[in-house]
Amino acid sequence: MKKVIFAVFSIITLATILIFFIIAQKNTAIKPDFSIVTTNFISYDLARTIAGDTAEIKMLISPGSDAHSFAPTPGDIIAIKNANLFIYTGGESDEWVENLLKNNEIDQNKIFRLMDNVELKTEGLTTETTEISETEYDEHVWTSIKNTIKITDNLKAKLISLNPKDAKTYKQNAATYVEKLQNIDTQITDIIGSAKRRELIFADRFPFRYFTDEYNLDYAAAFPGCSEQTEASSQTIAQLIDKVKQDNIPAILKIELTSDNLAKTIADATDTKILTLNAGHNISAEDFANGITYLDLLTANLETLKEALN
Repeated sequence: MKKVIFAVFSIITLATILIFFIIAQKNTAIKPDFSIVTTNFISYDLARTIAGDTAEIKMLISPGSDAHSFAPTPGDIIAIKNANLFIYTGGESDEWVENLLKNNEIDQNKIFRLMDNVELKTEGLTTETTEISETEYDEHVWTSIKNTIKITDNLKAKLISLNPKDAKTYKQNAATYVEKLQNIDTQITDIIGSAKRRELIFADRFPFRYFTDEYNLDYAAAFPGCSEQTEASSQTIAQLIDKVKQDNIPAILKIELTSDNLAKTIADATDTKILTLNAGHNISAEDFANGITYLDLLTANLETLKEALN
């Protein structure tokens, strides 16, 4: 009897160990052998969309923080050096990267700079500015969907060159993404084509030069590009208020993760609504945890455009 009990106990013990082993194997994800480091949210989203599960991807700029004031830590620099690919935007916000490249601290063959893949435009103008004294190229190249499609195709090619074994995945993911971008582009074109007006007023920074040019929209903004200025001049505020009244603008715009103080001042003076148009610099920590994508932001922008232009 004792032998039977012992045998049954042994079988149960072995079965339990086997079950735990199987569960452990399933829960232990095999890390990809290809790594990507990105700076801001848009470069991170492009990487995860095209590379998918073939790469381990790290975003340097914390969710919810200002993408324009980022400074890398020594750990960030080490992560960049150890990565198989480093994706960044370029421009004023990423001058620290250019310094690393000049000092040969980063391998030139494993970088992908968004601004290298499109025709660049100068930053947008405020209501006060009549000329640009120094050429400052707008770094927000992804706000043009056509630019994002070019960047997607070129990033796909870069990934294939660095990691050819996953070329099929990159091609499939890029093709699917381009199709979705083209669909949103069609929706934006339709919205603008049937809108009552073609003018947007930004009581905020202005990262949408590529976007407004692509769809032939007029605009006025409190700051040129993503200026480090925190307060608009009284002259700028007065001009924006006058423009909203004269052109019967129904809603004024701000961008994500910025103060709405200026927008409230103009909205109160003109009895207009405040809407957010997402530029995709960054998203909140909550949205990041929930897996929000740039396509989600673009989809939300469709409703904002409908209201702002009608």
